[in-house]
Amino acid sequence: MRLRLDLQYFAGEKTEKATPKKRQDVRKKGQVAKSQDVNTAILLFFVFIILLVLGGYLKNAMTDMFTKTFTEYIFHPVTEDEIFTVFIDVLSKISLAVAPIMLVAIVAGLASNLMQIGFLFTAEPLKMKLEKIDPIKGAKRIFSVRALVELVKSLLKITIVGVITFSIIWMNRDEMMMLVNKDVNGALAFFGQMTIQMGIAAAIGLLIISVIDYAYQRFDFEKQNKMSKNDVKDEHKNIEGDPLIKSKIKEKQRQMAMQRMMSEVPNADVVITNPTHYAIALKYDENKADAPYVVAKGVDFVARRIKDIAGHHDVMMVENRPLARALYDQVEINEVIPEEYFQTVAEILAYVYRIQKKI
Repeated sequence: MRLRLDLQYFAGEKTEKATPKKRQDVRKKGQVAKSQDVNTAILLFFVFIILLVLGGYLKNAMTDMFTKTFTEYIFHPVTEDEIFTVFIDVLSKISLAVAPIMLVAIVAGLASNLMQIGFLFTAEPLKMKLEKIDPIKGAKRIFSVRALVELVKSLLKITIVGVITFSIIWMNRDEMMMLVNKDVNGALAFFGQMTIQMGIAAAIGLLIISVIDYAYQRFDFEKQNKMSKNDVKDEHKNIEGDPLIKSKIKEKQRQMAMQRMMSEVPNADVVITNPTHYAIALKYDENKADAPYVVAKGVDFVARRIKDIAGHHDVMMVENRPLARALYDQVEINEVIPEEYFQTVAEILAYVYRIQKKI
């Protein structure tokens, strides 16, 4: 009894990796191994790269906008139409300046998601579920291992970004002190360059953290979706069907096939026998086949049943042991006999037709 309980305990313990079907089911629910830090790091990196490439263009676009605003529109009368015109002009220039950055951000966000989980569209996470607002489960999530990992990860990100930012400022402290001797363009260029340096360095640091976080998310995902041996067995039964039910279905199919086969025996032209173990019922119908074909066959009990039905319906039986064994082994139901047996079977059919004609 104790051994049985132990086996049941171990059978219920989640020790098996998730099966492909289990992975597909949880994926449909939107549960995948994904790190949001990967998206953030890739997004920041490419945004700052595009700022580095288009920094001059953005500076000129913004300065031109402010110059035009404070030189052309300052002397215009303040009316509703004039304010609307200024608003549209400023909005269009800002949109043109920001459009490349937004486009790169969208592409980077989509690419980072495709890298991690591929294409996935599901509305399952948006469904209203009462368990999401369960205070007990909420408290468990707050004080769980995952929450502790997220806390450590957040502190690590703050520390890394802070150290990187301070280091870059410290390395450029002397040049920063000399900004009083530079004009506005020089100061803007310096702060823009330093901001891009801090952004790219911080993005690289976050990218390193995101790789570690993605590995943890994969590990946690595999752990949460582990299955017990009973789960694997139950899933296999659901896919393949209960063995007991399958055996009953197969038995029923065999019975139906046997009934169909036996119903064709009265229409046979001849039954070749062994004489005790084998029975092969043959029929020749030139409208259905070019040669005689098997309508029923069997051994032992089935053979006796075929011979009983044949005798009851006056179907002639001819004993030919080699032919009966050969046809049973080589020909299936409704198949034409092999060419090598044409002459032998033709002689038997001719004999049967002569007997029937005399009768």
